[in-house]
Amino acid sequence: MTLKQAVLVLCTLAGTGAWAAVENLPPPLKDANFIPVDPAEAKLGQLLFYDPILSGGRDVACATCHHPRFGTADGVSLGLGDGGTGLGPDRVADPANLPEERVPRNAPALFNLGVRNLTVLFHDGRISVDPNRPGGIRTPLDEDMVAGFASLLSAQTMFPVLSPDEMAGHYGESDVSTAVRQGLLTGTGGAWDLISRRVADIPTYAQMFHDVYPHVTGPDDIEFTDISNAIAAFMELEWRSDTSPFDAVLRGQGTLPEPAATGMALFYGRGGCVDCHSGPLLTDQGYHAMGAPQIGPGKGARFEASDRDEGRAEVTGQPKDMFAFRTPSLRNVALTAPYGHAGGHATLAGFVADHADPVAALARYDAGQAVLPLLNVADNAIMSDPAEVAAIAAAVTTAPVDLSEADVAALVAFLDSLTDPAAVKGRLGVPDTVPSGLPVP
Repeated sequence: MTLKQAVLVLCTLAGTGAWAAVENLPPPLKDANFIPVDPAEAKLGQLLFYDPILSGGRDVACATCHHPRFGTADGVSLGLGDGGTGLGPDRVADPANLPEERVPRNAPALFNLGVRNLTVLFHDGRISVDPNRPGGIRTPLDEDMVAGFASLLSAQTMFPVLSPDEMAGHYGESDVSTAVRQGLLTGTGGAWDLISRRVADIPTYAQMFHDVYPHVTGPDDIEFTDISNAIAAFMELEWRSDTSPFDAVLRGQGTLPEPAATGMALFYGRGGCVDCHSGPLLTDQGYHAMGAPQIGPGKGARFEASDRDEGRAEVTGQPKDMFAFRTPSLRNVALTAPYGHAGGHATLAGFVADHADPVAALARYDAGQAVLPLLNVADNAIMSDPAEVAAIAAAVTTAPVDLSEADVAALVAFLDSLTDPAAVKGRLGVPDTVPSGLPVP
């Protein structure tokens, strides 16, 4: 199959009920598209992914905000990391350790992060492949980053543990949060080193690292890059997604029923979805200003008064990148509500309908649909400010697409066909216990 392939699907277009050709379907994913994974390394990474020991207060794991129960996200618009208890929509603020803010962006899903051509991560792409940088990776901490990452995904894993609202905690709450506050990230006594020493002090982990990595001859050799490499290996194995009904179509081994077939024709045709959601991952890995509503604290520095999230411009400083965000992959998207960089849309149908004409949708947006755990903070400062809403709308350059209710339903049915039962179930699953003995999310 080629990028110019045409697959015949039964579509009811303009009421004709005729067979229609769907152009430009991507090639199917194959084993060669994925980074090989050592099962023993993935098993080690599984335990670390579910172990709260990596957080400053030993109470937040990677899985807290990326749980398979919620499609590898957390089921809320903006999550609670440090200072929260519970999981998913049931997570609440801990009265004994109240969060300072919500996590400022919606937790992204983790499917197919083991593909070889992955070039950017995070909603603003602040971590990306860059052959001109030492190690081939550009990050916000270029001067402080260390060598030893096995992949872009591994480098990404280094950052949530430094975020006060996500995993590190605030100011003097722990040795890790204190180090972060003081800007001590690398070297002895730095945040990454403190976490590594916690892990290395647990005999089960020390033995597993020794067994997996030849350069680890004893606990003192364990670095945070080893921890991040193991976690990346787990994610690469656990949530590989290439056996959905849509994948069967790409391999010439199946067809889609109605209305999913019509939805596929719309997606690759009049709907224009493929303009951004291209390739086998259904993302161009680029950045587009699509008028997604902004709720929550925004992404500016803590000393800034605005709740704005300027998206890619937060990284580049370029006006042309204002309110542009990375195109997300749509793999298993039906399971990852809410939608948008701030999780402003509760349903996939609602997001698709508004996405077709984002400028008009901004004017009628109902913030009441956001799924937000109770927290005494202002969440709607931007959307209640006409000037801010106008600025988000002004950045949109995509022409609106006229979609009927039937069109939206067909597109949602097609997006449902991207759900892969094997990826949703995972390969290793959720462990009953972790070596630290801390509660598993």
